[in-house]
Amino acid sequence: MLPALAVLAAALCFSTTGTAQALAGVDASPLAVGAARIVVGGGILGLLALARQTRAPARTTTSASPAVLVAVGAIGVLAYQPLFFLGTRENGVAIGTVVALGSAPIATGIVDAVRLRRAPSTRWMLATAIALTGVVLVSGVTGGSIALGPGGLLASAGAGMSYALYTVCGKALIERGWDSTRVMGTVFGVAAVASVPVLVIAGSSWLFTPNGLGLALWLGLVTTTVAYLLFGWGLARLTAVTVSTLTLAEPLAATLLGLFVLHEQLTPDRRSRPDAHRGGPRRGVGSAAAA
Repeated sequence: MLPALAVLAAALCFSTTGTAQALAGVDASPLAVGAARIVVGGGILGLLALARQTRAPARTTTSASPAVLVAVGAIGVLAYQPLFFLGTRENGVAIGTVVALGSAPIATGIVDAVRLRRAPSTRWMLATAIALTGVVLVSGVTGGSIALGPGGLLASAGAGMSYALYTVCGKALIERGWDSTRVMGTVFGVAAVASVPVLVIAGSSWLFTPNGLGLALWLGLVTTTVAYLLFGWGLARLTAVTVSTLTLAEPLAATLLGLFVLHEQLTPDRRSRPDAHRGGPRRGVGSAAAA
């Protein structure tokens, strides 16, 4: 149970992202906030990986595959944030979150099945179906006439595929003899370096305010460094598809934070608002889940 609890603890850390942004109230674009999160958290993970490699060098290989896996995993990390926020901007937080988080375990299952040439177990399929039903219910997507933008749906699905890429690549590196800290540190360290120009272009002046600095540190230390150390430790001991399903606890925890910390309202028929994420988290249940 310990690996499963570690992944659930990581999901709890992930779930605080939206609430932290709402409480901070900084004047920054989602792209800038996401880039700062990766720069801070990925930078720390990268330093940890370098220190660990110095003390206890991991098994090496002459194959170029590990470099490819790191590159693809880093691309997944970099692509997730903008695709997620584009999806929520086009179709609203609720639908964007459901498609992104809901498609992630499905995409992970497909990618991992192709990699291993083995279909996921029936038990996993059943557990994932139940969890996805919960994600839909907690998001408030209950039907009715909602105009959906195909571009937003593709972006949200792309976010789910991005998650699948760095999860499966991380698992493949672990299977090659890398320890989980080195895997998370290398993948996120590369992503952190690539995020620096993104942060500069998107705007970094908000980082020099108390709220902005506090937000960047929380997102970097808690929702990235601590969360992905736990995530990686669990990934080393569980299958990639199991980990992806366990992280569906994130929207549940985020909704509870929205209810009890942000005092948002939970209603049985909540509609997505296309402009929900243009100026920051939406002031209704679902904003906290936009991690």
